[in-house]
Amino acid sequence: MSTPDATTADHPSPSTVRSLLRLWPYVRPVRTRLFGAALVAVVASCTGLVIPLVLKWMVDGPVADHDTAGIWLGALYLLLLGFAEALLFGLRRWLVARPLAGVEAGMRADLYRHLQRLPVSFHDRWASGQLLSRGTTDLMLLRQFLAFPLTFLLVNSVTILVGVMIMLAQDWTLGLVLLAPALPVVIVCWLFERRYSLVARRAQDQVGDLTTVVEESVLGIRIIKGFGRHRSQTRAFRELSRTLRGTELAKARLLASIWAVIVTLPELAIGAALVLGTVQVADGHLSAGTLVAFLSTALALRWPVDSIGFLLAMSQEAATATARYFEVMDEEPESSGTSTGTAHTRDGGLRFHGVRFRYPDAPADAPPVLDRIDLHIRSGESMALVGATGTGKTTLTALVPRLHEVTSGRITLDGEDITAMPREELRARVAVAFEEPTLFSASVGENVLMGAADTAGAAELDRALAVAQADFAHALPQGTATQVGEQGLSLSGGQRQRLALARAVVGRPRFLVLDDPLSALDVHTEAAVEAALRRVLDRTTALIVAHRPSTVLLADRVALLSGGRIAAVGTHQELLRTNTEYAHLMSGDEEDDR
Repeated sequence: MSTPDATTADHPSPSTVRSLLRLWPYVRPVRTRLFGAALVAVVASCTGLVIPLVLKWMVDGPVADHDTAGIWLGALYLLLLGFAEALLFGLRRWLVARPLAGVEAGMRADLYRHLQRLPVSFHDRWASGQLLSRGTTDLMLLRQFLAFPLTFLLVNSVTILVGVMIMLAQDWTLGLVLLAPALPVVIVCWLFERRYSLVARRAQDQVGDLTTVVEESVLGIRIIKGFGRHRSQTRAFRELSRTLRGTELAKARLLASIWAVIVTLPELAIGAALVLGTVQVADGHLSAGTLVAFLSTALALRWPVDSIGFLLAMSQEAATATARYFEVMDEEPESSGTSTGTAHTRDGGLRFHGVRFRYPDAPADAPPVLDRIDLHIRSGESMALVGATGTGKTTLTALVPRLHEVTSGRITLDGEDITAMPREELRARVAVAFEEPTLFSASVGENVLMGAADTAGAAELDRALAVAQADFAHALPQGTATQVGEQGLSLSGGQRQRLALARAVVGRPRFLVLDDPLSALDVHTEAAVEAALRRVLDRTTALIVAHRPSTVLLADRVALLSGGRIAAVGTHQELLRTNTEYAHLMSGDEEDDR
């Protein structure tokens, strides 16, 4: 698949029908009400076609005979028919409202659930705004399509067919006059469908791009204000808005062109039929009532014919929305974890066996990020991972909880291959804390307890906060029930990092992976956290990415990662004496980075 931020609007897409048929599994549970609503709408529309026949009877009967009672009776018939038509259309709307809201909710829930199961590499490639637009705008278009265009494409087709039969039965010569524009209209509709589908896809992709810019601007508002970049961001937003406006105008022009044809040709045909019918009435070959019924039927068909343009447009947009939705749903989720070889060895702890890793979208000739990594962290041991900028330390830690999949080789926990475990079990054994802590729009307690079982309570929360020296949480306005806000930006960087560390240790994990978890702390807080963390490390197997000697000293041994390989393993003092590169890194000349 092409990169999601590159428009795919100019590439051929599946046919409209084939795309929309993919909605059937979601529609199947409510098919009875939808088919019932369509049947009710067909009956309502056909009820409206009875009105011209009543008019014919009135003109040729009571009106011609000056029968006042008959005229009032005909008026009563017309009133009852109009009331029945309105009632049936109201019933149709009631039948589809609740089930289609359920269909939309079900599709949105499936999309969200699927996004949670997709690998990190997918989220690295896709812009969040594109995913948001698929879960909001696209699903709204699909609900609107199922509620209106889908039904009325059927209803209007039946109405036009029945109406044409009625007109032919009244006078076949006038009927043929009205059928003359049929072939040009069909050709125009075919051309319109081909062109509109491309423009509709381009517009929906651009909505996703615009959503991404808005989201990034909101999340990065401190950076924008801090560097005075609001004007450049406004220009970027204005440019995308201008592009989207141009695409929407292109859609409007296409819609205007088809409407011009669909409206003009039938109107000309009705005018020609009126002239010809008037001549026939004057010659006595046609009754006035028949001409009134014929023209009334033709006028009743104006709405079904005129609506073809925007019904096709809405159908195309729905087909595009369906294709965009299933672009995400068709992505392969993370496997549940099945063994592809020997699942157990006698090695305890955490072990890397000849691990190689290359990012999936990396050029074929690019060297792997990690190459033949062999590393054993014994059960109950803590190992610091040290290396220069860009050597792959963070990537290596992401392989343990299977945020990325190894290209070759394997990783074992207590001798069991991690690919042989269900991901849920693996991630229950391994806790992680990243250098860039992520907090959610929830309370402090809810953020921390995400790392524990559902049964964890206040005691576990207080213990984890104490280990991470995050007792500041109790002093917040509502204590640990205080809402931290989106991304936790209402807290300082050090506070966010301590809460992320508390989240990692709250569940007493068997394995702990920490990616420079103390980088945002001041010296005094760091010392206090390290003192408490040592007690946790005594009861777990840990891999700690470290850049400062104080963090390295938490570990029993140190592994030096250089050039994508493990260059040396030993204690801190041993490596200082025997390895020049390690001594240089620990001298403080190298800045910590990924």
